[in-house]
Amino acid sequence: VQLQAFGGGLVQAGDSLRLSCSASERIFRTYTLAWFRQAPEKEREFVASISWNGATTYYGDTVKGRFTISRDNAQNSVILQMNSLKPEDTAVYYCAASKLTGWARRVYEYHYWGQGTEVTVSS
Repeated sequence: VQLQAFGGGLVQAGDSLRLSCSASERIFRTYTLAWFRQAPEKEREFVASISWNGATTYYGDTVKGRFTISRDNAQNSVILQMNSLKPEDTAVYYCAASKLTGWARRVYEYHYWGQGTEVTVSS
């Protein structure tokens, strides 16, 4: 298993939640890592990405200013800190890895996917 996501759950609007995704060392050290999400009956949506060295991050417009992506080098993990959660953040969240550098934000640009973790935000 190359990627495994953890940390989903049921929270209330305004709460915070932290997702983590553990990666194999090869993936973690050399790939762009990202989070996507997919709400029921909607397309998978880019949330955030971080470059292989952690120097560059990108965010989707709907989460900018509320979510933070980071790398935990000691744990070979990518973290998504989600603050000020809204009901519209409800979705299954997937971590993914891409060989591409720069702003890879399309599903087809990612080569490995984790199994998804469900986040539900109640109003």
